Amino acid sequence: MLQPGFCTFSHNCDQNTILKPDPPVIGKVSHHSIELYWDINNNLKQKSSSNKWIKFTIEEEDIKTHVFGTIYSGYSRRHTVEGLEPSSPYRFRLKVTGYNGDYAYSPVVSVSTTREPLSGQHLHRAVNMNDEHEVKNILETGHVKVDIPDKLGFTPLMVAAQKGFLRLVELLTEHGADINQMNGSGKNSLMLACFAGHLNIVQYLRGQGASWESRDKAGCTAMHWAADGGHLKVVQWMIDDGCKIDSRDSHLEWTPLMRIAAVSGNVDIARCLIAAGAGVNAKDTNGKTPLMVAVLNNHESLVHLLLENGADRSIKNEFGIGMTEMAKAFNRESVVAILEGAKHL
Repeated sequence: MLQPGFCTFSHNCDQNTILKPDPPVIGKVSHHSIELYWDINNNLKQKSSSNKWIKFTIEEEDIKTHVFGTIYSGYSRRHTVEGLEPSSPYRFRLKVTGYNGDYAYSPVVSVSTTREPLSGQHLHRAVNMNDEHEVKNILETGHVKVDIPDKLGFTPLMVAAQKGFLRLVELLTEHGADINQMNGSGKNSLMLACFAGHLNIVQYLRGQGASWESRDKAGCTAMHWAADGGHLKVVQWMIDDGCKIDSRDSHLEWTPLMRIAAVSGNVDIARCLIAAGAGVNAKDTNGKTPLMVAVLNNHESLVHLLLENGADRSIKNEFGIGMTEMAKAFNRESVVAILEGAKHL
């Protein structure tokens, strides 16, 4: 009796005539590969003085055209088909060819690859799509760590906080996400939510114990990032919640107000900070004040606001140069007019 996967020669009129072989046997199957093997008994050497081996060919059926194409040809009795799609059906057949050219095909064997194992990529994809159901399913399998970072170093919680997906922030936190985890630049989920302006998430993370005192690798706090983001309601709530307004970074010792003077010139945020007591004459490591920085960056409205709130226009920089001279050097004619007008007040 023939064993599964065996074939033999006819013992009738022609010993070299090949009988129809059994289909290849399915071995290990994964989400991207299928192992096939076949075996023959010792009589499968052709009974002739040539002593040549039988040749084996594995053919795969194209699912659209139903045409078979060769994916392996040789004398091995095992082949692993790689690079397959997960959870997909495949059909194969074995072709056995004798040295004289005679051949026979096996019946077709059908097999499907397995589902792709869950990974961090699946979790991040579900978070980016705001797919609460899928995020929950992935987390409940226990196969994927809740704080697994993406290629940019962002955890799923950071992504959800930045994008404003409150329910996902809650869900991830409930499954143990670390609210204090930092990305490569040292920013945590609270800083990202502050910069993006998602007040509900800022409030939730604070309720979970996120600290205003945390700093990124440049020494910036959540207030620095909220000032950069320019979201007035977020900044006002942070102030009401007790967040410090004059924390300095570790690079130039800039306060959030200095950051506004250097970057956005946002008058509404600046007014909010000043009303809460932000120092309008604070100096950075180079002796520059918010007014001086605003002058250099041509933020006219902010220059007006700072002067109206006690900013000292007489302060000079580390080289002894005054603000009016600096404004003239950079052709800030409108700012020069503001400063010279203030001089006569």
